[in-house]
Amino acid sequence: MIRTALLTSSAMLAFAGNSLLCRLALRDTEIDAASFTAIRLGSGALILAALLMLRGRRPTAGGSWPMAAMLFAYAVCFSFAYRDLTAATGALLLFGAVQLTMMGYGLWTGERIRGLRLVGLLFALGGLVWLLLPGLAAPPLLAAALMLVAGAAWGVYSLLGKSAGDPTAATGGNFLRSLPFAAALMLAATTTGTVERTMDQTGVFYAVLSGAVTSGLGYVLWYAVLPMLRATSAATVQLCVPAIAALGGAVLLAEPITVRLVVASAAVLGGIALTIYRRN
Repeated sequence: MIRTALLTSSAMLAFAGNSLLCRLALRDTEIDAASFTAIRLGSGALILAALLMLRGRRPTAGGSWPMAAMLFAYAVCFSFAYRDLTAATGALLLFGAVQLTMMGYGLWTGERIRGLRLVGLLFALGGLVWLLLPGLAAPPLLAAALMLVAGAAWGVYSLLGKSAGDPTAATGGNFLRSLPFAAALMLAATTTGTVERTMDQTGVFYAVLSGAVTSGLGYVLWYAVLPMLRATSAATVQLCVPAIAALGGAVLLAEPITVRLVVASAAVLGGIALTIYRRN
């Protein structure tokens, strides 16, 4: 029980750490969003390939090109969005978009949502709308849209992953397959002059940490603990990620926690929790 709690807590800290590291790197160092994305995917691919080879597995044995494309879409939109979003706002938009994408797929495939589940869905949608309404506390629209796209891409990635077999092998294969997309991104960014001529070591360190530890090892950790959790618990425990990101943003980055963010978080996370509870 204690081991499960420790592994689960570590995985959630890793997920929230992605938001904090990306925001910290893009706000306080010279690294640009394209370089951060490429280094994050590259370092994640290296650590996962090493783990798979230690297990006697071929690094590209799992995963698929569609999943790799969704992984890249998530990573690049995530990075570019965090140029202008706080850690808390970004995590809330990301998490809300992931869950709503998966719920939307359920509706599209004939799943019925009614009663308290419908109330929860409406609360979650209302919370996102409230967060994005024009006003002084509203996040920049383009950055918010990019993070919603990132969440939708991760939702599709998760849906594709349900039939991908061994999750560690699939994740490693997808990270490796994402590298050509990352190379194309760097080429395009270099051509258009959006890549910084100099990248300080701190920014590169944050990108490597995000890719190798909070992404690569974080996903492996989550997949290791997932069989130990009931479906309801596994879905519900992830609700703490935006809260951890908000707390980390306030303590480590001195980012404000606004009334609008608190109200939107309560609506989105409460609505999703209600939907998950009723579904299971």
